[in-house]
Amino acid sequence: MPAMLAARLYRVLPLLAILAIIGIVVYIFMSWRYTPARAKEAVIKIFIALNGGLSILFALATLYAWIESNAFVADFFITCLATTLIMLGITFICRRNFLKHNPNYRWRLTDRAKKAPRK
Repeated sequence: MPAMLAARLYRVLPLLAILAIIGIVVYIFMSWRYTPARAKEAVIKIFIALNGGLSILFALATLYAWIESNAFVADFFITCLATTLIMLGITFICRRNFLKHNPNYRWRLTDRAKKAPRK
């Protein structure tokens, strides 16, 4: 069983490497251009969008592979789907901790709020 789990994780390593590179590049650029807190916020938003989109894509691909009765492809996409869902959950945990330690990012201007007049 551990060998099967290792083989499945081995197939997903390129996806994990690409997402790690994207996260590092965005964080370095945003930290250089803005502040580290703004960089963390941007990385969290990008990862929520990427992992959400990839989860939908992998769910549809898994469904299509099941319809076509292609077990190997369905197994591959289920592994990718599980990985992206786990990453999405980790991203939400990171977002919660970020908002807990940076309360100024918690309050966004909503439709009911009014901007203060400029002096």
